[in-house]
Amino acid sequence: MKRILLGLAASTIASPALAQMLDLEKFELTFGFIKLTDMAPLAVAYEQGYFLGEGLFVTLEAQANWKVLLDGVIDGTLDGAHMLAGQPLAATIGYGTEAHIVTPFSMDLNGNGITVSNEVWEMMKPNIPENADGLPQHPISASALASVVDDFNANGEAFKMGMVFPVSTHNYELRYWLAAGGLNPGFYGDGDATGQIDADVLLSVTPPPQMPATLEAGTIHGYSVGEPWNQQAVFKGIGVPVVTDYEIWKNNPEKVFGLTADFIEDNPNTTKALTRALIRAAIWLDENDNANREEAVEILSRSQYVGADEEVIANSMTGTFEYEKGDVREVPDFNVFFRYNATYPYYSDAVWYLTQMRRWGQIPEAKDDQWFFDVAERVYRPDIYLDAARSLVEDGLAPEDGFPWETDGYKTPTPAADIIDGIPYDGRNPNAYLDSLPIGLKGDQKVVGSEVQG
Repeated sequence: MKRILLGLAASTIASPALAQMLDLEKFELTFGFIKLTDMAPLAVAYEQGYFLGEGLFVTLEAQANWKVLLDGVIDGTLDGAHMLAGQPLAATIGYGTEAHIVTPFSMDLNGNGITVSNEVWEMMKPNIPENADGLPQHPISASALASVVDDFNANGEAFKMGMVFPVSTHNYELRYWLAAGGLNPGFYGDGDATGQIDADVLLSVTPPPQMPATLEAGTIHGYSVGEPWNQQAVFKGIGVPVVTDYEIWKNNPEKVFGLTADFIEDNPNTTKALTRALIRAAIWLDENDNANREEAVEILSRSQYVGADEEVIANSMTGTFEYEKGDVREVPDFNVFFRYNATYPYYSDAVWYLTQMRRWGQIPEAKDDQWFFDVAERVYRPDIYLDAARSLVEDGLAPEDGFPWETDGYKTPTPAADIIDGIPYDGRNPNAYLDSLPIGLKGDQKVVGSEVQG
């Protein structure tokens, strides 16, 4: 089988230089994913032959939800997976399922949105300034939602919103947006996994593909999810996306590719090979000003991948985003797969996720700055990434200037202008950052019972 695969790779994959094939420890692999457009690097690496070009025979399997996906990687049913960035971090520190999961590859930037029902949108609109053309000014602050929440509560109805998983980017982005607008999204406490302690808005888990139907049924009043499920609400006429994560935090980190620490230790060459394939896929997705996006949309629309209509996927994947029906705006960086060093696993990205876990009580006790740095370095593996990137450059398959060779793993601090609440983020100072956020745990504060103490 290995000889057959190597022969196919040599005969079917065109490249500027014939690369030296790695001596793979394992070449038949099964990777998991959730049906979201940001799984695109996996689909492209498969369909464009990049996995095969590395001598990898890959099977891609859609998973029912994020918990099933994580369990599959831990128990070895899956060799690796498209993951929420919070999953490897949470597993490694023992929040929820405990296991040492790592990532050598970040899959994308941006790509999420927050959608509300038509009813809620009509209630919000009087609170939103308009442009000269009569359309709502963006970004829309959650302060426009505050009086709506008050009205629901006054009528004896809790205001509920969905997100995809407790350690998902979507959870943290939704919480960030709400808190930036003065609404408390609630805390996690000892033995409390709901995250609804002291909440103004009640958040709960709904799998991504089920978001539109759950909204339509009235079970939730809004949700935070990746594409194409915000655009699906627009096409179905059941909801309005009010803000994108690009507007919450410009070029924020999103999904990662996760594997167990044992896998990469036992299979270093295989890990390098799959990272090479994913980098090539990311380059293809962004090259020539997104010239390949229409082809990517067609690939993703197939039932074995995302399975949504091409028109729905294209609405955000090709550089635009539709808010209200007909309100289509240019958002060329809504999905970024390679630009801005999107695929590099920055320690500072990991630190941000950890600060949000601490902010909302998933990390119940105060931690010093060094703890954040140490966890980030246990989980994020830029050494593997740069080794794979260097080999691609040497093989003529990637540009020398496409990678941050000199970085220490920490991005330049994100300026206030790029974040919706105007609070800058510096991954080198996690506790100072936590102290700067008006809503959330800081210092020695912790949740005791149903209240914050300290």
